[in-house]
Amino acid sequence: MNLFDDADDDLPLAPGALKLGGFARDIDVALLAAVADIARDAPFRHLVTPGGLRMSVAMTNCGEAGWVSDRTGYRYESCDPESGRPWPAMPQLFRDLAARAAARAGFADFQPQACLVNRYVPGSKLSLHQDRDERNLVEPIVSVSLGLPATFLWGGATRAERPHRLPLVHGDVVVWGGPSRLNFHGIDTLPQGAHPATGALRYNLTFRRVR
Repeated sequence: MNLFDDADDDLPLAPGALKLGGFARDIDVALLAAVADIARDAPFRHLVTPGGLRMSVAMTNCGEAGWVSDRTGYRYESCDPESGRPWPAMPQLFRDLAARAAARAGFADFQPQACLVNRYVPGSKLSLHQDRDERNLVEPIVSVSLGLPATFLWGGATRAERPHRLPLVHGDVVVWGGPSRLNFHGIDTLPQGAHPATGALRYNLTFRRVR
């Protein structure tokens, strides 16, 4: 299995996990415009881990629930804790993209309830972790990359397993579920760069079924 292939092809990563090369590239302008709209209503912020560490990646959310973190723990909230208002509604464009990508990976009828929007600057990273704060661990995760290229760290069922290093470029989508749903994953430190669509930024849209 060649995990260094960055062509616009489907690339199996593991049972239930698939990279869709360039899958979202043809709607990138609309996706980035929607991100800007979301950030106007729910600005990006750097969350704090339960251990008190400030995350280097800035985050916001849209949908029925949003993922948040503070000294009390990781969880989903129906309202933005900074404003007290519900998170911005998830754009239909987002829902359709997530459903199409999930179906391509073999997960039919995926209807995301939450979209975590991450904003990376050079030097930021996301350490190896599992997405396990959702009550629903049957439905897949759909992850969309926009802007600067990044190295996706695709691990195994335990943190001790050495992760594969998978290049991700603008428009790539990764879907994982089924036997790979709780695999560890992360983003290596983002290098310096500039992208025509986003400048010195990378955005990641992560769609989840929460309940």
